[in-house]
Parts: sequence; C-alpha cells; structure tokens
Amino acid sequence: MEFKHKSVLLDETVEYLNIKPDGIYVDGTLGGGGHAYEVCKRLSAKGRFIGIDQDEDAIRAATERLSEFKDRIQIIRANYCEMQKALAEMEIYKVDGIVLDLGVSSYQLDDPMRGFTYRTEDAPLDMRMDKRQNFTAKELVNTYSEMELYRIIRDYGEDKFAKNIAKHIVAARKEKEIETTGELTEIIKAAIPAKIRMSGGHPAKRTFQAIRIELNRELEVLQKSLEDMVGILNPGGRICVITFHSLEDRIVKNIFKKSEYPCTCPRDFPVCVCGKKPLGKALTRKPVVPSEEEIGYNSRSKSAKLRVFERK
Repeated sequence: MEFKHKSVLLDETVEYLNIKPDGIYVDGTLGGGGHAYEVCKRLSAKGRFIGIDQDEDAIRAATERLSEFKDRIQIIRANYCEMQKALAEMEIYKVDGIVLDLGVSSYQLDDPMRGFTYRTEDAPLDMRMDKRQNFTAKELVNTYSEMELYRIIRDYGEDKFAKNIAKHIVAARKEKEIETTGELTEIIKAAIPAKIRMSGGHPAKRTFQAIRIELNRELEVLQKSLEDMVGILNPGGRICVITFHSLEDRIVKNIFKKSEYPCTCPRDFPVCVCGKKPLGKALTRKPVVPSEEEIGYNSRSKSAKLRVFERK
C-alpha cells in the first residue's frame, strides 16, 4: 500500500505557515509527506526541513516522495515529543514553523493488518503507531481491568455505553482471548442497544478510538509537547496543528490560550505581578475547518480542525 491521499487542510496549513524560503521547518507527524512536499517546494537551497514520524512505513514513503529535495531535508524516526532533543542534536534550537497533523493516517486505516479499523473482521488487534512498541491493542483489551476499560472508553471515546462495553469485553475474554478487530467489534455491538446501533455512526468507532489513544498515549504526548514547541519558534514563527476530535482540539486551544495569556495573577489585581509575558498570539480564534469541496472528495476530513499560533 502507498500513501496517496491528499493531506487534510493542505492549502490552508501551507498558507498559514507563511513559509520563508531560507527558513527552518519541522513536520512532527510526517506521514506520507503531503504537507512536507508543499513546504519543501517553497524552500530555497538555504532552507531546511526536518520530518519526524514514528511509523516506519511513513518514513519509507516520505523518503521516496521527498527525494527531489534531499539537499535540504532530514527525516527522523521518532515520536514528535522528542522533537526538541532531535533538533538539538543537529544544533538547531529555533525554527520558523512546525506542523502537526494528529491522529491516525488514512494509510494506517486502509491497511487492515495494522488493526486500526473496525471494518475488517480478521485483522489482528494491533493499533501501534510505532511497531517498535511491544504492547498492542490485543494486550490492552485482554489485560486492562473492567474499570480501566470503562475509564478509557468513557474519557477517550466519549461513549455513553462505556460501562456496558467494558463489562462485555471482560465477560467475553473469560471465554476466549480477544484476538481480532472483528471479534472486538461484535462484542461492542452486543453491548449497545439495537435501536442505537441502527442510527448514527459505526457502534465500534468510539471504542476503537479510545483504545488507540490510550495505547499510543496520544493525548499525553500532545499535552506534554505542545508548549515546548511554541518555545522553540523564532519570532514570527508559526505552529499549525490539525486535530480530528474534541479532546485533541481542547488541548491545543487551551495551550495556545495559555501561551497568549500566561498571567496567573488574580483578576482583581490592578497590575500584573507574576511577570509572565505573552509568547505570541493565536491566529485562529475559531478553528479552520475543511471546505465542502474537500469533505466531498475526502470524507475523513469532516471532523478536522486547524489551529495556528504565531510566536511574538
């Protein structure tokens, strides 16, 4: 399989980056190199691009796609939470732009053997974004307690049937270890009333999302990394973050707000005494969303939101 799809909110992201030909740009979720290609096209021979991804398939695909720019790029296999360290090892301490396109890629969803999709019956329960990690979705589903399963399905899947789904998973695995995406999907379906299953989206969607987020520590990594990324931007530098569900978007919105309004003084203080200064400003008071045209040719873009912060 290949990374062929057009990156979500591609034109909007590239425009907001306000690319300088001789600047330094980082893509922390390189994927197939869709955003990266458009950035590299706009760089001169003096510009630099660093692509980071933890997925070996993405690294392979992006390396091939970006081969014409090999004089100005460097590709690293790592989680984007290691960005600051990786850049320091290259003696880069400030950059002009950062892109994060969060969540699971279309390639990962379309390859059934990666175990991200609930639409394939006999795929292994994997869901690892980094195959160097030993712990898989299969281990998670078969070892987490009922209370732990309930917590992640409730918090990360925002599913109102989380308690019953967790209960059904635990009951099913007492009879037989849960091994495939199809087995898990059927268990989830049985935990949701038939009337509810007939309306709305796929009944397993929220639980699969929750397991994937927990397994790959997605929200934890974003929460811990984003402030550091704002900190390594040059004056005028911008960070563009694309999210696909409310949990991610809330984290991005709050960190950008905190970076713009860091003062911790009580509201009734006449002047600021905490000494915390704004780092810049959010350029998107409301998130940028895909056009109807984009949603038409890429239905997966429907829930995408882009937020942008510019360093002072």
